[in-house]
Amino acid sequence: MTVQPPVRRSGAVPAPSRDARPAPTGTSSLQARDREFDFSPADFELVRSLIYKHAGITLSPIKQDMVYSRLARRLRARGDRTFAAYLERAQREPEEWETFVNSLTTNLTSFFREAHHFDILAERLKKGGSRTPVKIWCSAASTGEEPYSLAITACEAFNTMTPPVQIVASDIDTHVLATAQKGVYGIERLERLSRERVQRFFLRGTGTQEGYARVRPELQRLVEFKRINLLDAGWPLQGPFDYLFCRNVMIYFDKPTQHAILKRFAPLLKAEGLLFAGHSESFLHAADVFRSLGRTVYERADRRAS
Repeated sequence: MTVQPPVRRSGAVPAPSRDARPAPTGTSSLQARDREFDFSPADFELVRSLIYKHAGITLSPIKQDMVYSRLARRLRARGDRTFAAYLERAQREPEEWETFVNSLTTNLTSFFREAHHFDILAERLKKGGSRTPVKIWCSAASTGEEPYSLAITACEAFNTMTPPVQIVASDIDTHVLATAQKGVYGIERLERLSRERVQRFFLRGTGTQEGYARVRPELQRLVEFKRINLLDAGWPLQGPFDYLFCRNVMIYFDKPTQHAILKRFAPLLKAEGLLFAGHSESFLHAADVFRSLGRTVYERADRRAS
């Protein structure tokens, strides 16, 4: 799916975001004289403003070297000689804008990361039975390890490769979504999984594919991948969901943005549904929307005690 770049008038420079901080005045750890391209404080502030406005990501001043190294690759690839020229291009060309966003998105994930969440899900699935399809939204799918872990959990809970579960897995980064849809991983990515799980849910590659494994088709059929920017005005989703996984993405948003997204999550979650957050995330500032149950698991604040 094409990501539309922001409309920009000729010569206009977006104002810094309300969360923007002054650029660091000291010498960066990546010495300016060692850089292939000039990267001024104004260039960095423009990058921060653009990624905050259109993806909600807050870049702190200490991310200057990271931004330079990731975007310098794009300058080389496109033949631009300055960051100003490249940023003009990114805002003008939809395909490059998509790559710009992808370049600044951090994607760290693994199978069954923060395993206690999957234990809680499995227990709930077993208790809930299979009267109606269970709907789960994984809103930060990255390269697919999390949604496939959800699918494995469902298969094990219902003891079948065709459990009554529907999983929507989304991400803002189209590159990682493409990897997720393929479902092919290096064997080293499966080291955390038991031998039984690997044998049951993966197909090992041979020949030119030796050293890789593909998730079984039955598992892939449980997951529908979509590109979704959590800041978009509309989300292509059909709720309500029984469970919503939004883990290790809110840390990139400031508190007002987090609160706004959580307010939009609540109506998409069933009254008895659960929201799972990352281990370093806390939504206590949004207690009017979600109530903590401990262990980074939340329920809707308007749910009445049974």
